[in-house]
Amino acid sequence: MTTQPGALGDAVAAAVAVLGPRAEPGLELGPLTTYRVGGRAAVGMVADDVESLRCAGAALRASGLPVLVVGKGSNLLVADVGFPGLAVVLGPGLGTVSFRDTTVVAGGAAALPVVARQTVAAGLTGFEWAVGVPGTIGGAVRMNAGGHGSDMAASLRRVHVLDLRSGEDGWVDAGTLALRFRGSALGDAQVVVAAELALAPGPREVGDALLTEIVRWRREHQPGGHNGGSVFVNPVPGVLSAGEVIDRAGLKGLRVGSARISDKHANFIVVDDGGRAGDVKELIDVVQRRVAEHSGIVLHSEHRIVGFERASPEPGTSHGALR
Repeated sequence: MTTQPGALGDAVAAAVAVLGPRAEPGLELGPLTTYRVGGRAAVGMVADDVESLRCAGAALRASGLPVLVVGKGSNLLVADVGFPGLAVVLGPGLGTVSFRDTTVVAGGAAALPVVARQTVAAGLTGFEWAVGVPGTIGGAVRMNAGGHGSDMAASLRRVHVLDLRSGEDGWVDAGTLALRFRGSALGDAQVVVAAELALAPGPREVGDALLTEIVRWRREHQPGGHNGGSVFVNPVPGVLSAGEVIDRAGLKGLRVGSARISDKHANFIVVDDGGRAGDVKELIDVVQRRVAEHSGIVLHSEHRIVGFERASPEPGTSHGALR
């Protein structure tokens, strides 16, 4: 257990008192992300059902701690100093998938590639695009994830949302979520417990072929290794991609310490084994600055970036060497 100073220590103690055996003080977050970098949460817990989510909500209200909901960690960058709050990790109990005719109900922790393959196996079409996205249903709803000409909004009918702060718990229509390109109105404390998808009948052999093609395309055009997926939102969706403007600025291969812009796709950052989150964040900042200088385009990150407000270096210093 990591001892926390002062007010934070008191808040963590209050949260632990409510969570009881569910509490994991000093939970390591780096291994829970696809970047595989970052520090610890002040306290963490695994939520496998609605009851444990309600317990997490009670701990938040008792402690006043900030909250971080963690699915597959594929769009998450946590500072090396960690996150000074409660990390709620969605467990497999919240990842079930059920079918009724052309309606699919998928738990918030269900992996998108798994759901995509299960829908095709069930003779449904409309969710094949998700086979190449290494995230969860919950994260995909929150950021309206998409690819290959579709997104969550195309099939999302309604969502079961539990608000950890207020305790509100129930199903809401997708139209109330203000879904937009890579975003929604869902807040940090609003957990997607499950999502209902409306799909259409489709021949399995056609769906299988499309899954194979999407996986092939992703492997051919996107890097492997430790990365967090697309870093920046496309500045003009469907017309101008973030990768294009980064490439035009001559930034492919640019490195800051342990992090570098992928040579395969300029909108991906790949991190070395044993790398630092600070290098990723610094590289994101450098790319934003240089693209703005080159083209006047302001890029916005798709990532959930947490903990860096506590990690500002002294003016004029840099942890990573820019190359």
